[in-house]
Amino acid sequence: MAVTNPHTVPITSWLLPAAALIAALLLGKEGGWIAGAILAVLLIGSVMAAVHHAEVVAIWLGEPFGTLVLTLAVTIIELSLIVSLMLTGKPNPALPRDAVHAVVMLVLNGLAGFCIVAGTLRHREQEFRTLGANAFLVVLMPMAILVLVMPNYTSTTPGPYYSTLQEFFVGGVCLALYLVFLFVQTVRHQDYFLPSGETDGDALGKVSGRLGAMSAGLLLLSLVAVVLLAKFLSPHIEQSIAAMGAPVKLAGVIVAVIVLLPESFAALNAARSNRLQTSINLALGSAVACIGLTIPSVVTISIWLGQPLELGIDQENTVLLVLSFLVAMLTYGQGRTNLLSGFVHLVLLASYVFLIFAP
Repeated sequence: MAVTNPHTVPITSWLLPAAALIAALLLGKEGGWIAGAILAVLLIGSVMAAVHHAEVVAIWLGEPFGTLVLTLAVTIIELSLIVSLMLTGKPNPALPRDAVHAVVMLVLNGLAGFCIVAGTLRHREQEFRTLGANAFLVVLMPMAILVLVMPNYTSTTPGPYYSTLQEFFVGGVCLALYLVFLFVQTVRHQDYFLPSGETDGDALGKVSGRLGAMSAGLLLLSLVAVVLLAKFLSPHIEQSIAAMGAPVKLAGVIVAVIVLLPESFAALNAARSNRLQTSINLALGSAVACIGLTIPSVVTISIWLGQPLELGIDQENTVLLVLSFLVAMLTYGQGRTNLLSGFVHLVLLASYVFLIFAP
């Protein structure tokens, strides 16, 4: 987990959300770029504070409740950003797809590549449990294909859309896959996801009841700040993308980057400390939770609001997604990594970013 020291409460972890709430109330109606920049900085800080407190609460509660708290916190952050952008300005039915697609590609290629390169540059080769990594992939692959690729090949509705019944089915399947995976990870096969020779207690440490309760309250404060900031920052994001003349799908990438930012720092630190298994758990776990919880929630919200939901990705991105999974299977199927595999993932990340601006 990304908790650097679960036995203390850093001053920034409560000061940032409090400052964010005040700033949201004072600057929420402002339209200038200075106000937008301040809100963006405070949003990122509040996201990192929320994840920190969620991880402290997760250690305090133990499994499986701790993992549920952490996952729900990250999902609330992502949903608040997606829904705020969906309800701001012109409708963007492709935003949830772009955000989920970006999370998957950034995790499979960007985060994996940077972690492997950072770890192997310092330790030459690193080892991990293939059973745990493969468990992530065996759940992530069908969820990603059902959500991002299959809508292009169904005949009930034209184009990259599911019918309402199909949306309910795919959302339910994603949720069911995630819940079964959560049971396997936290109850049935915990040892698959722990470094060799490490027990669950060694990995998590202990947190006092006082600190756990304090972090639970600060987690609630941080999430409220994130939701408010996401609402007020959404117009600034859309205006900035339009001013730069950038593709609309860049909004989904921005959402993915903000959501993955705290776990990315933790995963990189773990890789540099020769704890690649922890790094893999953080990275792939983020992608699995993103699809498993965000898609069912977005489907429910879109049907409730009567807004269409565009899910299918285009052909070039489909090819790149399949290629990314094939490379990931090779990388995580060997039990050890080297510099070459990390660089290959970074090349695929560069290809994904390039295709956004030059489709």
